[in-house]
Amino acid sequence: MIYSEKVMDHFQNPRNVGIIKDADGVGEVGNPICGDVMAFYIKVKDNRLQDIKFQTFGCGAAIAVSSMVSELAKGKTLEEAMKITNRSVAEELGGLPKNKLHCSNLGADALHKAIEDYKEKQKKKEEEKTPSSADKFHCPYCDGPVEELENYCQKCQIELEPCPECGQPTRKDQEKCVHCGATKVGV
Repeated sequence: MIYSEKVMDHFQNPRNVGIIKDADGVGEVGNPICGDVMAFYIKVKDNRLQDIKFQTFGCGAAIAVSSMVSELAKGKTLEEAMKITNRSVAEELGGLPKNKLHCSNLGADALHKAIEDYKEKQKKKEEEKTPSSADKFHCPYCDGPVEELENYCQKCQIELEPCPECGQPTRKDQEKCVHCGATKVGV
């Protein structure tokens, strides 16, 4: 089996090996036929892959592929990183023997799974921040209905305004938000 110089370099001197303990996203894939397993860990800042690490259990080609994928992805936007394919990885490595092409598939797939994991976590965080419709339009003082456009409680007849921190309705003349405790400016 003949490997390119690039494959040998990435196998003997892999880049970005390790774990990111507080990773923003983690993706793991394996191939039960050959036994290769790859895990990618990513840190994202401003929609870019600020840091990326990998762990690979497998052959030299699998290690080289993981190293190359990490190099191709680091610093890229999430959208750019999602465009990394098994073909682009194999080409960057100067080619792989046919019986090792599946390794490049694993590398791209593990990276994509890490990005998808990050996006799913972000989606959950946003859902947790967004108040449910049941919470959104009830007075925090009497639990009466609040008219959305008027910010006025029909039951206790007080004016409400959304807190600049959490967005929940709070009494217009009150110094602190009853939901998050944020101090309101200008009260």
